[in-house]
Amino acid sequence: MADEAKAKGNAAFSSGDYPAAIHHFSDAIALAPTNHVLYSNRSAAYASLQNYTDALADAKKTVELKPDWSKGYSRLGAAHLGLSQYGDAVSAYEKGLKIDPNNEPLKSGLADAQKALAAASRPRSSAANPFGDAFSGPEMWARLTADPTTRAYLQQPDFVKMMQDIQRDPNNLNLHLKDQRIMQALGVLLNVKIQTPPTGADTDMPDSPSPSAAASERKRAAEAEPAKQPESEPEPEPESMELTGEEKGAKQRKAEALKEKDAGNAAYKKKDFDTAIQHYTKALELDDEDISYLTNRAAVYLEMGKYEECIKDCDKAVERGRELRSDFKMIARALTRKGNALVKLAKCSKDYEPAIETYQKALTEHRNPDTLKKLNEAEKAKKELEQQEYFDPKLADEEREKGNEFFKQQKYPEAVKHYTESIRRNPKDPRAYSNRAACYTKLGAMPEGLKDAEKCIELDPTFVKGYTRKGAVQYFMKEYEKSLETYREGLKYDSNNQELLEGIRTCIQQINKASRGDLSPEELKERQAKAMQDPEIQNILQDPVMRQVLIDFQENPKAAQEHTKNPMVMNKIQKLVSAGIVQMK
Repeated sequence: MADEAKAKGNAAFSSGDYPAAIHHFSDAIALAPTNHVLYSNRSAAYASLQNYTDALADAKKTVELKPDWSKGYSRLGAAHLGLSQYGDAVSAYEKGLKIDPNNEPLKSGLADAQKALAAASRPRSSAANPFGDAFSGPEMWARLTADPTTRAYLQQPDFVKMMQDIQRDPNNLNLHLKDQRIMQALGVLLNVKIQTPPTGADTDMPDSPSPSAAASERKRAAEAEPAKQPESEPEPEPESMELTGEEKGAKQRKAEALKEKDAGNAAYKKKDFDTAIQHYTKALELDDEDISYLTNRAAVYLEMGKYEECIKDCDKAVERGRELRSDFKMIARALTRKGNALVKLAKCSKDYEPAIETYQKALTEHRNPDTLKKLNEAEKAKKELEQQEYFDPKLADEEREKGNEFFKQQKYPEAVKHYTESIRRNPKDPRAYSNRAACYTKLGAMPEGLKDAEKCIELDPTFVKGYTRKGAVQYFMKEYEKSLETYREGLKYDSNNQELLEGIRTCIQQINKASRGDLSPEELKERQAKAMQDPEIQNILQDPVMRQVLIDFQENPKAAQEHTKNPMVMNKIQKLVSAGIVQMK
C-alpha cells in the first residue's frame, strides 16, 4: 500500500500537481514511517511549491533516517538555499559530496550556494540595475502568481531558481536574459507587454531549435523589416553599426549552424541517417554552444544501432551543458538518451544497472514522465532477468523435498524457508505453494496460508490439494460457509476425494450447530464479531429488502412463509444463521 501511494505521488509530481503529490507521499509515510525515500520525495514537492520550511523538515528527516544517502543532502541544501540560509546550504552540499564526490546535482547546488553566499556578503545596491525594485520583496511572487503565463512557470524548478538568483542580486538579471521566461516575467513585473517566442521540443526526435536560437531567427527577420519608431524615443542606431567584425562572424556562424540543424532534422525524418550525421556534425563545428546538436546526433546514432557513439555524444552534451549552464531539461534529455542506449546494450550484457542509474540522474535534472516510464521498464526488465537466471526446476524440487522433511519433523519455520526457496527457483510449481500453505496453517498464519492456497489454485485449478488447503484455512478462520463452497468446488475435479468430503461434513456440522442454537455465549459472540467484518454479511444487513424479510420472520408469519419460497432470500438467511446473526426456532 505504501508503494502504491508512493507511485501515485511520483505520478502527481511528474505532472506538476505538487499538492496531490504531497498528499500521496504523506499517505505513504503514514504506512511506512521509516522509509527515507518518501520524506525525500515530499521534500522535493514542498520545495516546488516554495514551501521551504516544510521541505527543510522533511530533508532533515531524510538525513536522519539515511545519513549515508547523498540525495538527502541535496534536498537539505536546496531547502536551506530556498530559505536564504546560504551557509547551511553550502555545508549540506559539502556533506553530500563527501559521500558521493561525483554527484553532479550536488556539485551544481554547491556552486549556486557559494555564489549566493558571496553575493549576500557583498554590499547590495539595487541602483546598479534599473529593474532592481521590480524583483524585491514578496510582491514579486504575488504578481507572478497572478499572471496565468508566469503562474505556470512557477512549477518549473529552474525558473524559480533563476528568479531567486535575481531577487538576491538584481544585477544577475543580465545572466538570464536569454531565457524567454525571464523576459516574460520582467514584462509582468514592469507591467509592459514583451513578446516571447513559443518553446517546445520533442523527446525522442532530434531537438527543435532552442528558445534562444528561435529568438535569434525572429530577430533577424525583424531586422529585414522597416522598424516602427516610437514617437517619444530617439531612433536607435542600426545594430550593424554596433557589432564588431568578430561578433558579425559569430552571428553568421550561428545562423549557418541552425540551417545545418534543420537540414539534419529533415534527413532524420527521411531516415537518411548518414546525411543527418553530416549536418549535425557541421552544425557543431560552427557553434559549440548549443548542445542540441550533440543530442540530435546521439538520437541518430541510437536509431542506427551505434550505441557507443550515442553514449559518447550524450556524455559530451552533459559535460558541455554544465559548462554553459544549459537548461536542466536539455541535460535531462541527454541523460535519458544515454539511458536508452544503455538499455539496448543491456539486452546483450544482461546488466541494466547502468541504464537505471542514468535514468535516475536524468530525473534529478527534470521530472519527465517519459523518463520515469523508461526507468520503470528498465527496473522491471532487470527483475525479470534476475528471476530467469535464478530459475532452476531441479534445485526447486530439491528444496521442496528438504521442506517436506522438516514438515514431517514439525519444524515448520525451517520448512517454510525451504518451500520459499523452492518457489523462487520455480514460481510456477503449485506444489510448493500448497506445502507452504500447510506450514502457515500449522503456524497459525492464516492470511499467508490463504494467499498461498489461492495462488496454488490459480496456477493449476485442477490441483485438488489447493482446495483442501484453502478450505482448511477458511475453516480455522471460522468462515464455514466459504470453506464449504471451497470444498464443493474441489469435488468438481475429484468427486471421491476423502479430504474434501470430510471437510464438507465438518463444515455442515458447524453450520447446523449455529442453526440449532447450540453455540455457547462465547462462541456466539466470537462468530458474530467475525461475521460483522465480512463485507457479504454487511451487504445483506444493509439491504432494505432483507431488513424487511427479517422483520416479517418476527412479526408476519404469512409473509415469512412466502419468503421461504425464494431460494435467493433463503440463501442469504442461511448465511446470517451460520454467522450467528440470526437464530431459527
